[in-house]
Amino acid sequence: MKDFLLELKDYVISRRKWLLLPILMILLLFGGLLILAQGSAVAPFIYTIF
Repeated sequence: MKDFLLELKDYVISRRKWLLLPILMILLLFGGLLILAQGSAVAPFIYTIF
């Protein structure tokens, strides 16, 4: 996973694809939120957001 992130960072810097950064950050945030919600007491509150 670490290699993928380093390669992605190098791609964004070398190709100047700065628009990818906010999209990737939002995807990572939602992914972390979904992982956090699995089997926790926070799940009912997260499902009301969507």
